[in-house]
Amino acid sequence: MTQDYIRQRERRTGWYLTIPAVLVLLLVYAYPIIWAFVSSLFTENLSTNLETVFTGFDNYTRLVLDGRFWQSMWNTAVFTVVSLVIELVLGLGIALTLDQGFRGRGWVRTIAILPWALPTALIALAWRWIFNDQFGVWNDMLINWFGILQEPISWLGDPVWAMVAVIAADVWKTTSFVAILLLAGLQSIPQDLYEAHAIDGASPWQSFRQITLPLIMPQILIAMLFRFALAFGIFDLVLVMTGGGPGGATEMVSLYIYDTVMRYLDFGYGAALVVVTFLILIAVVAIAGFYISKFRTATGVEE
Repeated sequence: MTQDYIRQRERRTGWYLTIPAVLVLLLVYAYPIIWAFVSSLFTENLSTNLETVFTGFDNYTRLVLDGRFWQSMWNTAVFTVVSLVIELVLGLGIALTLDQGFRGRGWVRTIAILPWALPTALIALAWRWIFNDQFGVWNDMLINWFGILQEPISWLGDPVWAMVAVIAADVWKTTSFVAILLLAGLQSIPQDLYEAHAIDGASPWQSFRQITLPLIMPQILIAMLFRFALAFGIFDLVLVMTGGGPGGATEMVSLYIYDTVMRYLDFGYGAALVVVTFLILIAVVAIAGFYISKFRTATGVEE
C-alpha cells in the first residue's frame, strides 16, 4: 500500500470516528438554532403585545438600523481583539518560561492555571473592588504607594477606563489558559532541532523565529480560536463588573441580547440578534479553521 493510500484511509477512519460526536452536537445545537431562526421571523414582545405576529424579516431590518446593537458589536470587537492580543503575547511568554527546566516547575504550572479555574463571577467581583474609586486597591496604590495620583479616579465610571478595567480582569483570568495550550505545543517540539540549529551558529532569537514559532503556529491559531469564541460571548464578567455601563460603554452583544429577551421580553427581536451573532461566529470560525488546516499541512503536523 502506498503512503497516500494509508493517509486517505486514516482520514476516512477519523471522519467515521467523529460522526457520533457530530450527531450529538447536531442534536444539542441544531434545534435551538432552528428555533431561534423561526422565532426571529415573528414579532413577539410580551411587554407591549401578547399576540405573536408573523412579520418576516422585519426584525432583521430593525437590527440593521439599531445603533445600540452596532455599538455593542463594536464594544465586543474592541474587547475581543485587545484582550486576545494581550493574552497571546503574555501567554506565549509564560509558556516559554514554563518550558524551561527549573526546580519547582510543576508547582509553578499548577499555580499558573489557578486563575482560569476560579469562577468568573468571583473574579469579576474581586476586580470590581480592586477598581472601586473609594476603597479600591488600585487607587490606593497609585495615590499612597507611588504618588502618581492626587485624587482617586472613578475607573468603572469612565467609559474608557471601564473598558480597560474589564479587559484587565479578563486578561488576568484567561492568559493562563492560553499559556497551557501553547506550552503543550512547545513540549511537542523535538530538542534535536534546537541542537542542530545551535551547531549551525543560530542565535536563540533565530531558533525561536525559525523553529519554535512555525511549529507552534497551529496551537497559536487554536488558542486564538478558543479565546475569540469565549471573548466574543463574554457575559458574566462584564455583568458583575460594570453591568454594561457607564452609558453602554462596556455593553457587549451578549448583554444586549440578555436585556432584549429577559428585561424587555422582546423574544422575536432577541432571536434575530442571536441568529446574526451566531452567523458572525460561524464565519470567523470557518476562516480560522481554514488557516489552521493550512498551517497544519504546511508544517507537516498531520504526518
